[in-house]
Amino acid sequence: MRNIAIFASGSGTNAENITRYFANSENVKVALVLSNNRNVGVHGRVNKLGVPSFVFSRDEFTEGTPILEKLAEYEVCFIVLAGFMNKISDVILQAFPGKIVNIHPALLPKYGGKGMYGMHVHEAVVKAGERESGITIHYINERYDEGAIIYQASCPVLPSDTPEDVATKVHALEYAHYPRVIESLL
Repeated sequence: MRNIAIFASGSGTNAENITRYFANSENVKVALVLSNNRNVGVHGRVNKLGVPSFVFSRDEFTEGTPILEKLAEYEVCFIVLAGFMNKISDVILQAFPGKIVNIHPALLPKYGGKGMYGMHVHEAVVKAGERESGITIHYINERYDEGAIIYQASCPVLPSDTPEDVATKVHALEYAHYPRVIESLL
């Protein structure tokens, strides 16, 4: 059994989707969820599915050791970022080389980098008049959204689409592809 950890900062819809996907797997288990925010929906979503969640401070994520200790306690071999809003520290990157993935709500390298997350991305896509958007699943490195690309999927952006419309299309791609790609990597 390969234990994975999910890092999340928000409502947790992707974390819940991934947890449900692996719920009956004989090979992969979501062992725990780590967050930098106590007051977000991810905790309730995964706890009701039997997955423990823990909150750490920004300093603990930056320093890394408390995170590595918790990951070791749960025998985690792979980390999945799902709406996680902190930069991963070098200590954690070095402990999990090539074993941390993220999903970005656009087709990188477009609309990536610091400050480009969630609705900010969809607003920028619509404002630029793009005809397509999508998701990028990529490895994490020391720079925002610049790790090696693993997988991309696209969706059309119609001239009449609002940022909310684009978000709905992109979320559907996330839910359809992220768990499957994680499974293929493991």
